[in-house]
Amino acid sequence: MDLFDLKILAALQEDGRLTNFELADRVGLSASQCSRRRAALEQQGAVESYHARLSAERLGLGVLAFVQVALSAHSRANLARFVKLVQGLPEVQEAYSLTGEADYLIKLVVKDLRALSQILNGVLLQHDSIAHVRSSVVLNRLKEGAILPIEGMALAVDATRPKRRRSQEGRG
Repeated sequence: MDLFDLKILAALQEDGRLTNFELADRVGLSASQCSRRRAALEQQGAVESYHARLSAERLGLGVLAFVQVALSAHSRANLARFVKLVQGLPEVQEAYSLTGEADYLIKLVVKDLRALSQILNGVLLQHDSIAHVRSSVVLNRLKEGAILPIEGMALAVDATRPKRRRSQEGRG
C-alpha cells in the first residue's frame, strides 16, 4: 500500500459515494488509475463495504447503552448459544469479546428505557448462557464515528520512501 492508496482510503472514508472522477481529483491521479486502485483495495478487503450512516435519534432510537456480559459457563456449547442470541438481536450494534471482569461488551440501541429493560431483563438475563449483566446508558456522545487514522499511516509510509537527492548543478 502506498501514499495514493492511503489517500484513496481516506477520501472514501469521508465520502463513500465519490465517483472515480471525484476521487481522482482529490488524490491527484487519473480516473482510470483510481478505478484500478479502488478495485484492488476492495478485492484485498481494505474496503469492506459501502453504506449509509443513519441517525438513530431521528429514527426514534434514542437510547444507546453498553452492556457487560458474564457467561454462566465457558464451554463451546454455551458460547455458541450466546453468539446465536447476540447475532439474532437487531438492537445489538456491536459485540466484543474482552479480557478483564466481563466476558463480552455489547453496544445496544433502543427506542427508550422500557425497551432497554425488556432486552436486559426479558432477553439477556433470561438466557441460560448468561450469568449476569451490567449496563451503562450513554448520557452524551463525545465522539462518534468509524474513521480510521489513515493520516498517521500515510506519514509512516512517507517516512519509509527514499528521499530524492538535490541536484548537484552549479558545483564544479
